[in-house]
Amino acid sequence: MRIERVETYPLLYRLPQAYGDANGYKRYRTSYLIRILTRSGIDGWGEVIDWLPTLDKGFRERIIPYLLGKQATDRLSIVDVIGKWHQRSAAGVSMALTEIAAKHAGLSVCELWGGKFHQQIPVYASFQSYREQEDWAEQSIRQVTEHVEQGHKRVKVKIGGRSVREDQEHIEKLLKTLPADVLVAVDANQSYDLSHSRLWERLFSRYPNWMWLEEPMPMDRTDEYVKLRASISVPLAGGENLVRCAQFLPLYQKGALDVAQPDLQHTEGLDAYRTHLEMARQFGYRVSPHSFDGSLARLYTLFAQACLPAWSKMDADPIEPVEWDAMENPFSRVFPLMPANGKVRIPDGPGIGMEPDWELINAMRWDGSAYA
Repeated sequence: MRIERVETYPLLYRLPQAYGDANGYKRYRTSYLIRILTRSGIDGWGEVIDWLPTLDKGFRERIIPYLLGKQATDRLSIVDVIGKWHQRSAAGVSMALTEIAAKHAGLSVCELWGGKFHQQIPVYASFQSYREQEDWAEQSIRQVTEHVEQGHKRVKVKIGGRSVREDQEHIEKLLKTLPADVLVAVDANQSYDLSHSRLWERLFSRYPNWMWLEEPMPMDRTDEYVKLRASISVPLAGGENLVRCAQFLPLYQKGALDVAQPDLQHTEGLDAYRTHLEMARQFGYRVSPHSFDGSLARLYTLFAQACLPAWSKMDADPIEPVEWDAMENPFSRVFPLMPANGKVRIPDGPGIGMEPDWELINAMRWDGSAYA
């Protein structure tokens, strides 16, 4: 099964209203889909994230020429080489080659990996809380409430982009608005130091329905995470930007986290990503994957979670939830899989078990113009 052709689909959507987190505002959403086709007619889809102008040029000029003529079944060696050039492209290529292998065998991706432990996966609705308008907090609470009314029982909202006082006022208003059975996570995007992170215990101690505090400090401050974990009453989560398993190792060895959050598109490929999940399990940690960008990447994240053994028999759900982008983003619908009552049923069928929405892809094609 030699690779005959590689198609690229750079997609861009300009947001009518900016939203953001502690790192700033998003004014557009993008996706870069790739489709690898073999001489035998089997195809596979992958997804890459990066700034489209440089990504598109690099992928076309370096990665596609390397792929052409290669055996599609040589996934590990191909991905290893591409990972030395551009780690995120390696992740996308690994998805496409995995689907080709599954289709060639007449199996779903989960069957290729040995079968599912879980038929459906819980998800949490993930929000970017900040707006440029003065009533940003009211807008945030209204949006979260709407999704809870649609059936979500877990939500994640942003902190760290305003003062601690403003953020705590926002979060406390939200908690008072939500039903008591809705679990809430807060994500600071590494905005605080240890002393400011500890200030959140004032709020944590007054409410019982927390999922976790996510990345309050830079992730390389392992010893400070150990101190923080000992001084607050909610779990600590993080790790979305850690590329290699070795970067998680000191966090596990020193007991700096409660929940690991690797992101498929930030690792060195699908096989490396699954090693992240298994490594967390071997150390006895929970894994709730980060997956804010990308419809196809999130689908593969759900596949991997479905094939992961349960962490504990004590939880209400047998497997930890996966992040679900709840913001305005049409690319969430490119591969049409949506949650119902906060859970997603894993599709069956060869490969990923579905085809993309070609109408949406064609409508959102990036025209090569500048954007910011």
